[in-house]
Amino acid sequence: MKYFLHNTWKHRAHVLMCIPVILILFFFNYVPMAGLSLAFKRFDYNKGIWGSPFVKFENFKFLMASGKTFTRMTLNTLKYYFIFLILGTSLNIALAIAIDQFVFKRLGKAMQSIMIIPVFISYAAVQFIVYAFLSNNGMVNNVIQFFGGEPIRWYINPKYWTAILTIVKMWNGVGYGSVLFMSVLAGIDQELYEAAKIDGANKRQQIMHITLPSLVPMTTIIILLSVGGIMRSDTGLFYQVTRNSGILYPTTQVIDSYVLNSMLTTSSYGFSAAATFYQSVVGLILILLANYTVRKIEPDNALF
Repeated sequence: MKYFLHNTWKHRAHVLMCIPVILILFFFNYVPMAGLSLAFKRFDYNKGIWGSPFVKFENFKFLMASGKTFTRMTLNTLKYYFIFLILGTSLNIALAIAIDQFVFKRLGKAMQSIMIIPVFISYAAVQFIVYAFLSNNGMVNNVIQFFGGEPIRWYINPKYWTAILTIVKMWNGVGYGSVLFMSVLAGIDQELYEAAKIDGANKRQQIMHITLPSLVPMTTIIILLSVGGIMRSDTGLFYQVTRNSGILYPTTQVIDSYVLNSMLTTSSYGFSAAATFYQSVVGLILILLANYTVRKIEPDNALF
């Protein structure tokens, strides 16, 4: 205890800087966890959270009893997670390497800054951009008609939306996601590349045998961190960009959008809490399993 106090005082400047972050985590991440008790209660406005009647696992039974809807939104959630993870990580790495290898460094930095901009645009605004492209008289249909094709009614055809949402997600997040990988590339010892050149390695061989292996630890950490949110989705993307169109639910409805929609239409907070509790438990189990697997294969890349 004496050592702890001495060490804390020694690094008091760093501790002081951490206090705002600690407070944010405490009030926004830990205090709300008390609301998980709603998953086992039938919420009554007059009685409040603590006074509402305890119904055990009735909310979970109701969630599971939704049958095809529950199965569909769970499969959609998993599908989009793997699509976004695999494609997003690949594009992040490819973009980071492309900018790092770009001959005109200043132009590369400018391109990177431009690519980061979309992440700061709210999905409330993105939905209007998407609608401008995909409405009946939108830009895409105008191009299709210009080449003699028939216009497509995008907002009543679910089959197109897996690709549409993937494109929107990549546009929104790839530029920002590449920043982490660029920080790793900046730390690679340039002598490795010089030694490779002396040995006759071309650019492709340098990337394959120096650049990509150096990115493996960061890629592993990102994947492990994302596994915890495997059952969570970007609500703005699936709720706002699709305009919450019921016709599109077969390919666009995920657990988060389903919970939000149920809260807005039925105000069943116990049911919504049960759905989020289910997401959290599954995410915790998966991240523990994923970390255990990585620790067995490559201990240095594990989170804990």
